[in-house]
Amino acid sequence: MLSLKISDLSIPELHNYLQYAIAPRPICFASTIDKAGNINLSPFSFFNLFSTNPPVCVFSPSRRVRDNTTKHSLENLHEVPECVINIVNYDMVQQVSLASVEYSKGINEFIKSGFTMLPSELVKPPRVAESPVQFECVVNEIKSLGNTPGAGNLIIAEIKIIHIHEGILDADGKIDQEKIDHVARLGGDWYCRVTPESLFKVAKPVRTRGIGVDAIPYAIRNSKILTGNNLGQLGNVEALPADADIEAYAQSPEIKEVLDATIGDAATRETHLHLKAKELLDAGKVEEAWKLLLL
Repeated sequence: MLSLKISDLSIPELHNYLQYAIAPRPICFASTIDKAGNINLSPFSFFNLFSTNPPVCVFSPSRRVRDNTTKHSLENLHEVPECVINIVNYDMVQQVSLASVEYSKGINEFIKSGFTMLPSELVKPPRVAESPVQFECVVNEIKSLGNTPGAGNLIIAEIKIIHIHEGILDADGKIDQEKIDHVARLGGDWYCRVTPESLFKVAKPVRTRGIGVDAIPYAIRNSKILTGNNLGQLGNVEALPADADIEAYAQSPEIKEVLDATIGDAATRETHLHLKAKELLDAGKVEEAWKLLLL
């Protein structure tokens, strides 16, 4: 494993390693305004949700690595501590990238990138009409992380109003993860797109108290077939299946065929059972996989 001391790296080298490793990162497409009324629109990938009550997002316009200058967004926020965080989807990504060009002070990136300005209800900066979700925010604090090239400036922004395009909602009025079509930032020129094909669910442990990987029988825990992800699924159950349920499962024609075909050959039986269990786990059928593995 390559181990690197931060003190041995140049700022551009460090910047590269961090941005490629810490990814994907959601994109804060922030609209701001200065006290003279000049509007700025710029994307930031140092961004995330940090609190629900109060609802707070944090993003960071870092000082430029090249010449240690600050960005217009940061200067605007010091003058008018309000912003709109516009969420970025795939249909917007090329225009969002264009808005990151370092235009001169006073140039409106809405116009340069071709986005539509939509008046906000509470704050002064306008919203991006094309964005699927727009957060009107007031800035509670700007925290400088340093005065050297690459140093961040944490914008602690409290959400006051949420605007959501109805087209991304499900029948219950909630955001449908498959409809929003998120994109996220990676390293260099790389982005990624969250498509229905790339989505998957992981059962939240907060709903249960899983038995843990350490409680999985040794032969299963040290399987040459089951992966770490599979063990995590198995360890997330609250209890093992009852003996009666396991016995009933063993009588199913498919399983009985495997058991009958491997009588006297424990190694082959275990291989077949673990391969089948992996199929079940990859399909999310954890309880059924446990019954199989405990035969």
